[in-house]
Amino acid sequence: MASDSVSDSASGTGVGAGGGSHTASSTASSTADAARAAGPGAGESVRIDSWIWSVRLAKTRSAGATACRGGHVKVNGERVKAAYNVRVGDEVRVRQAGGHERVVIVKRLIRKRVGAPVAVECYVDNSPPPPPRAAVAPVAIRDRGAGRPTKRDRRDMDRLRATLGAGPVPPTEQHRDGRDKS
Repeated sequence: MASDSVSDSASGTGVGAGGGSHTASSTASSTADAARAAGPGAGESVRIDSWIWSVRLAKTRSAGATACRGGHVKVNGERVKAAYNVRVGDEVRVRQAGGHERVVIVKRLIRKRVGAPVAVECYVDNSPPPPPRAAVAPVAIRDRGAGRPTKRDRRDMDRLRATLGAGPVPPTEQHRDGRDKS
């Protein structure tokens, strides 16, 4: 009986082992354990829609499948269906809302959704940086309570859009005597 308690305490499985404090190394090993537990078994494969959901490139698995159906997911340059089996080393391109494209290289296969810190360890992100905010065209702002735009306001906005290259140049309307109608 005494030998059992000694072997339990020596192996660290006894009550009070570890002292209840977490260190950085134990946290890192727990994230690696979580990724290993979420990974496929020997000889199993992972569907692309499930993988992009697991590593948080899509909000839901069905959204990942819809993105594949719409042609927004490419693996090694080829559009793929949702049932495509992804492998380690594949380059995955996912076009997201707003036209932003994520380019990642698969480092680890996982089937189940995991926390963000673990998910980041499963791929290498080679995405281009998003465009700077100043490059986005400014939005016309109207004062609150100003009501609907008048015809003159609308024409001014059309001219502004034309100078920014956001649409065709509207024709200038003139009165019979040659004055501009605006």
